[in-house]
Amino acid sequence: MKSSTAMAIGAVAARFGLATHVLRHWETMGLLSPARVAGRHRRYDSADLNRVAIILRAKEAGFSLEAVREMLITSDPVVRRRILQRNRDDLARRIAEAQASLELIDCALGCDHEDLAGCPHFLAVLAERGAPLPGASG
Repeated sequence: MKSSTAMAIGAVAARFGLATHVLRHWETMGLLSPARVAGRHRRYDSADLNRVAIILRAKEAGFSLEAVREMLITSDPVVRRRILQRNRDDLARRIAEAQASLELIDCALGCDHEDLAGCPHFLAVLAERGAPLPGASG
């Protein structure tokens, strides 16, 4: 066994708000490798718990499970950096898109026009995002 403070799969799942089958799936993908006791029962130590936390945070950042696996199993810092940079670039793009959407919603919230599609200020913000202005030919 890896540690005397090891946890059973159900306890780990509950701690992170996961179903046990998720942890089993991650194990089959090579993301986790908990110790086994009595031949079958999984026991997760603090290193395993850290890995679960890393996987969850990476997924929140938009990493695919395959990218997480590649990042965790590589011992080559250049490969790891390439994976991280690729995912960082994708996350930065999604954040910029979400920020632009938030600005558009904030603009719409500040509009008192009966028809949002007729609000000059809202249409100007849309035009900044690449939408055609009314009357403009595309």
